[in-house]
Amino acid sequence: MFDFFTTIEKERARNLSPVTLAFVGDAVYSLYVREKLVLSTDFKTGELQKLTSQQVSAHGQSGLLEKLIPLFNEEETDIYKRGRNAKKSTKSKNASVAEYNRSTGFEAVIGYLYLTGQYKRIEQLLDGNDEN
Repeated sequence: MFDFFTTIEKERARNLSPVTLAFVGDAVYSLYVREKLVLSTDFKTGELQKLTSQQVSAHGQSGLLEKLIPLFNEEETDIYKRGRNAKKSTKSKNASVAEYNRSTGFEAVIGYLYLTGQYKRIEQLLDGNDEN
């Protein structure tokens, strides 16, 4: 049986593909942005979607990453670099290769933290460092 919010050991998470970590991190970050917008505004869904897309895009994540990289610990920096440098099967339509690679690294860190149950660390990194 699958239990929602199940966490895994750090070693197991480190052994996952960084692109797999980014897959999870993309969903986690998207939910974070959506929830924050819904709870802090009274915009209609069209505006919420527009604002979410701006922040969750490779370009938006790459900009946020400038603020976050100095806050990463050694483990997070390693995960970020693995995600950034990973071979990806898709390419971004609306971002440069560098932005796409950096955003994949960012998403890998968020995915790693989420899967290992480090929710407070995700909050520490994202609260006060997002654009809204």
